[in-house]
Amino acid sequence: METNLQALGALSQSHPWHGVPIGKDAPNVVTAYIEIVPTDTVKYELDKMTGLLRVDRPQKYSNFCPSLYGLVPQTLCADQVADLSSKRTGHPGIVGDADPLDICVLTERSISHGNILVRAIPIGGMRMLDRDEADDKIVAVLEGDATYGHIREIADAPPVVIDRLRHYFLTYKQAPDALTPACEITHVYGREEATDVIERSRADYMARYAHLAAMLTGFIS
Repeated sequence: METNLQALGALSQSHPWHGVPIGKDAPNVVTAYIEIVPTDTVKYELDKMTGLLRVDRPQKYSNFCPSLYGLVPQTLCADQVADLSSKRTGHPGIVGDADPLDICVLTERSISHGNILVRAIPIGGMRMLDRDEADDKIVAVLEGDATYGHIREIADAPPVVIDRLRHYFLTYKQAPDALTPACEITHVYGREEATDVIERSRADYMARYAHLAAMLTGFIS
């Protein structure tokens, strides 16, 4: 049976969320699946059922993501992530958004398309609330990047880069005539808290999808 699973895995593309390992060095270094790059004028998003990239929506306004953007495999924003968000913000009733943990990866290099895997080093994150849902954004640097690769704390990243990320996420769902913000960023936090969020999201994933992790062991061993 194990041989058959391994053979099938060799002939099949792994599901980017469930079938790709987060990496043996997590949470200090993680695998990131990239969905969109800064030159994209369309927002792509992983289709959770098929594992394929789909068009989420065209970018209606002048919003371009200033970094590589995607997800951390085998993570989930659910109870543990939401609990930390509630404690840090003092807002009761926050729930997880039931999506994989989002990640922004800083690099000097121009990468032309998404649907790729990279190794990323978390340096911090942004605690974002989308109404009553926790929607944290981990900020990381591309491992080995000549410009950003040495950074280990978000406080040491160029402030203008972090400001661009904050501006993007605060406005990418915002219509020009909207009177109230669609999203809120309550905190920008450092590496230690980012690794805590990653670990919590891994625990949330295992609480809901442990059966998938066990089933896919044969594919990725």
